[in-house]
Amino acid sequence: MGSGSIRRSAGALFRGVLSASRAKAGTFTDVPTTFSASTASTDPTAPNASATTGNAGRAARHGFPLRTVAALASSGLLATPLLAGTAQADPKEPKAPKPPAKMSQIGGDRLGTPGVQVAQTPGAPKLPGPDTLTARSWIVSDAESGKVLAAKNAHWQLAPASTLKMLFADTVLPKFPKDQKHTVKSADLAGMGAGSSLVGIKENLSYTVHDLWLGVFLRSGNDAVHTLSAMNGGTAATVTQMQQRAKELNARDTHVVTPDGYDAPGQVSSAYDLSLFARSGLQNPDFREYCSTASAQFPGDKGKGGKRASFGIQNTNRLLSGDYDMKPYPGIAGVKNGSTTNAGSTFTGVAQRGDRKLLVTVMNPEKKEHNEAYREAAKLLDWGFAAADKVEPVGRLVGPRSEDDGSGAENAKDKGKDADRSTQAALDGAGAKSGAWTALGLTTGALALLGVVAFAVHRRWPLPELVRGRRPRK
Repeated sequence: MGSGSIRRSAGALFRGVLSASRAKAGTFTDVPTTFSASTASTDPTAPNASATTGNAGRAARHGFPLRTVAALASSGLLATPLLAGTAQADPKEPKAPKPPAKMSQIGGDRLGTPGVQVAQTPGAPKLPGPDTLTARSWIVSDAESGKVLAAKNAHWQLAPASTLKMLFADTVLPKFPKDQKHTVKSADLAGMGAGSSLVGIKENLSYTVHDLWLGVFLRSGNDAVHTLSAMNGGTAATVTQMQQRAKELNARDTHVVTPDGYDAPGQVSSAYDLSLFARSGLQNPDFREYCSTASAQFPGDKGKGGKRASFGIQNTNRLLSGDYDMKPYPGIAGVKNGSTTNAGSTFTGVAQRGDRKLLVTVMNPEKKEHNEAYREAAKLLDWGFAAADKVEPVGRLVGPRSEDDGSGAENAKDKGKDADRSTQAALDGAGAKSGAWTALGLTTGALALLGVVAFAVHRRWPLPELVRGRRPRK
């Protein structure tokens, strides 16, 4: 394929993706049409072997060639809704897990309560029901004020998939100028999980930091993440820094094991925390550029005469770039999607209508339809834009520890458990008060005046106009 071309596959655009034959059992990539060889084998929610066999028989009776049926059956794909047809659910299939009875109450006690939380008022549009919103966890909030309009299991700790790359970007992106170049070594690409989504980085070739971040955001490239991590002192150091950054952002549901979001034991986040990561990252203009870029050219191999070729890449965020069965969402401007066996589909998005900017996060829809996470996110955005001035907030997205003086997150100077209890109580007590930072607890003299100034500056995170489908600089 020639320089500058883009390859189309199954209604979407792909390039530089690891083939399915090299994928590790039990892990999907973040690219929707790339599957592992036997994803059903280790997924605790996947159908068992008898169900797969039954689906194969049904497929054969519906006219699929026997060789095709055998291949599909061995790969587990006949267990998916795409090819299962009229297959019935196996009665032995495990029931969907339930959220913990007690979860974090950061941002308000209602956000730690299981189930849907919404303060419906007369005249407000009705929130879509459970048949439409099937995700295990979701949250919709005002990106600037931090008001949470509605949520479901907002603090449930779940596998995040590549939405965790938002925290990676918020942590690492400010450290390197975008025109800095790096020549990739083989060690830079070591340690990536089998079946990882890739943008197509080659060792012994040089890339700018700008190129690498396009690879992270558009193609969810784990090769780009590992290269940037190598530049940042290595994977272990980057994971430590990400965990520190999560703590600074008061994202206490998050435990980081891998910088790219690849499934790993103990790696969790929540819809609430992912919204915090997006909200923080969006303060950075470079973050906004990358997450709102719909398509770009990416450096390829050297051709004759040593000249580098390039190939087209498209953002796998389907609300931004669209798909064969989905149009781009009006006003969408990022931010990140993901998909693994443990996480299912995950998505955090930001969109604007008029002066209103909303954040939405959806984690693991129970309905396993194509692009379901995006469809449910779009439904939540539609509702949020219609309901924003007509419902009472059920909580708030808190600010960082270093700035959220009103929450007490940085003011607790006690030691040990007393400090943690003091901080937690302050965050819980902030509840559903409006504004991202509420200046409380500053009572007299210059200290009180300073608190008023801080509230005026920090109670909102203003964002510039969000532009969908931005094309990057060349």
